[in-house]
Amino acid sequence: MAKKTSRRKIKRFYDYSLLAVIIFLCIFGLIIVYSSSSYSAQLKIGDSLYYFKRQGVIAAGGVLVMIIVSKMDYHIYVRLTGIAYIAAVVMMVLTNFTPLGLEFNGQKRWLGVTETLSFQPAEFVKIAVILMLASLIDKIGRKIDTWRGLVLAVFLTLPPFILVGMHNLSSGIIIAGIAFVVCFVGSKKKGIYILGVAAVAVVAYLFVEYGDKLVEWHILKAYQLERIDIWKDPEAYPQTGGWQVLQGLYAIGSGGLFGRGLGESIQKLGFIPEAMNDMVFSIICEELGLFGALCVLLLFMFMVWRFMVIANNAPDLLGALIVVGVMAHIAIQVILNVAVVTNSIPNTGISLPFISYGGTSVLFLMAEMGMALGVANRITLEH
Repeated sequence: MAKKTSRRKIKRFYDYSLLAVIIFLCIFGLIIVYSSSSYSAQLKIGDSLYYFKRQGVIAAGGVLVMIIVSKMDYHIYVRLTGIAYIAAVVMMVLTNFTPLGLEFNGQKRWLGVTETLSFQPAEFVKIAVILMLASLIDKIGRKIDTWRGLVLAVFLTLPPFILVGMHNLSSGIIIAGIAFVVCFVGSKKKGIYILGVAAVAVVAYLFVEYGDKLVEWHILKAYQLERIDIWKDPEAYPQTGGWQVLQGLYAIGSGGLFGRGLGESIQKLGFIPEAMNDMVFSIICEELGLFGALCVLLLFMFMVWRFMVIANNAPDLLGALIVVGVMAHIAIQVILNVAVVTNSIPNTGISLPFISYGGTSVLFLMAEMGMALGVANRITLEH
């Protein structure tokens, strides 16, 4: 009698819970963008739906990008890491040193020809750095624990960090944070990283306490010192730099436990400048209260947890480090945004992922989500 052979059916995993929270945050972000921007859009453009429609189109395109990337084998696009890294550096050089770099609201962060036909290359740089470091550590393995390996990682991170940080300190901090977390996870020797955190804490203390001297020595710029002074005492600058911070705090305070109600914010009516951008979390607090704000933060925490699950079960080190880089980006950006809005740190001008208005941010964030889902899709389940 012929032996019956049983074949194992291999089923690939797809993280639908992560996909669900991504879609929910995008939809919620569109609602909040409309709520926070309708007044100013009606005054400036005559169309209360202007920002909502623009964000909606890009978000829809971002979902398509996410799905496409999630179905790709990440080993394929990692082969283009070198090209992506060079392209990221070139785009930042063009932004900083050529007429193609456009300046809006006093910040030279956009690359393009007009406000409509432009994007922020710093968002692409974050993806390039994630892929570069994941690929590097995957190739050199345990050599990342040596001084030579660590210096190589720092050397490759410095050009994009410096170029981005010249006009966008917040994104520069995020890039440095991504590099730190990816290298920390990829290394077995943690001591040097703990010393690094201590050194950063000392530098931050020096900036706060001896800012005047640092400006004299041309280490710190005058506008950066002003931001530190405003952070320390925003009420001393009520009509200038402290205005946005104070209005944001008023919004948070007036929201109470359950908020004024969706769409009922008072501070968005011309009090908080660009309420749908960096300060959108204060509008969430005002309209939905402490309860709503905590729900949003819990969703981000759930997202980070799903990233950790995917990274722990990734089929290889490369996939795990890609997801760790994406996780670091989301976690750091959320923490910094909430800290800025609550005046826990100086104002650095940073958006809340998936919720703040900004087409470039949403599009590249969705590409990152596709990368994480793509790694999850390579996890096999045997039956």
